Amino acid sequence: MTPDVLAVPEMYRNWGANLTVVAATIAAVVAAVLVHYEGLGLLSARLARRQRQRRRKVLVGIAGILVLHVVEIWIFGVACWLLMFWPACGHIAGYSPLHLLDAVYFSAITFSTVGFGDLAPVGPLRFLIGTESLAGFVLITWSASFTYLEMEQFWRRDGRGERS
Repeated sequence: MTPDVLAVPEMYRNWGANLTVVAATIAAVVAAVLVHYEGLGLLSARLARRQRQRRRKVLVGIAGILVLHVVEIWIFGVACWLLMFWPACGHIAGYSPLHLLDAVYFSAITFSTVGFGDLAPVGPLRFLIGTESLAGFVLITWSASFTYLEMEQFWRRDGRGERS
């Protein structure tokens, strides 16, 4: 008698659900990266036009980046919420029923890699959630790099040694 260690749970045998989760994950990542890329491009152009309002550039830049991250969190949250309408795709353990704002909350703690532990993905949905964590880390790091480069330009010392 062999142990049943290698047995695949029923929810993972549904290739339609697995492929749906993979496709939704790819779509969410592509959408989030495009939103981030285009958003940072628009933000950079807007900041370049504000030559005399240097202090406001910092506030506009940070506010813009926060808005981008909120939009990206919603992209993943909506994807997660929609996938849960097909039970074979999995669910989020810890709260039932999971409403849209609950899915967005779960997306926010996943995207930011905080992961409080009060909610946990079950089934193929784990692929989306794991990928969101990686994508969130990359996008947050990208934002930090963008902020550093933009702020470096704003705060260069002029010829008199004063902050510009």
